[in-house]
Amino acid sequence: MFTPFRATSRLAPAGFRTFSSTPRAQLARMSLVGRLGVSPEEVTVSNDRTLVRYVIGTGHGKAEDRKTSWFRVASFVSGPQKDYLMGIPKGSLVYVDADARMDAYTDAEGNKRSSLSLIAKNVDVIIRGRGEDASPETNEEGIVQEASG
Repeated sequence: MFTPFRATSRLAPAGFRTFSSTPRAQLARMSLVGRLGVSPEEVTVSNDRTLVRYVIGTGHGKAEDRKTSWFRVASFVSGPQKDYLMGIPKGSLVYVDADARMDAYTDAEGNKRSSLSLIAKNVDVIIRGRGEDASPETNEEGIVQEASG
């Protein structure tokens, strides 16, 4: 007989979390595994505040119908973390855990648009790229191909 899984703890009353005393918050999170489309760049957003932005390409679909989705990501890091992120070369395979937010706006022509904002909380390098000077082999979408053999 199938018994549905109960997510509540037997020790805590329903509606309470045993690991935190703060109220529940709305949260949108996104995890990506993909290749850096460009080397990360530092951008000044206010007087002395900077961010590091980069683009991650992820592939989906069968080999003959392979498509690429591009995601713009921003990281608010400083010191050694910023230096590490800035040193990751184009083509590196990375894992990014980010907060996600969907923004709606009207463009200059009056068209309704939306954009996905990703603010990275964690970036891990899975496979380090060869760097700009090595000119890695790319497919038709510009995604770096794995080295063969």
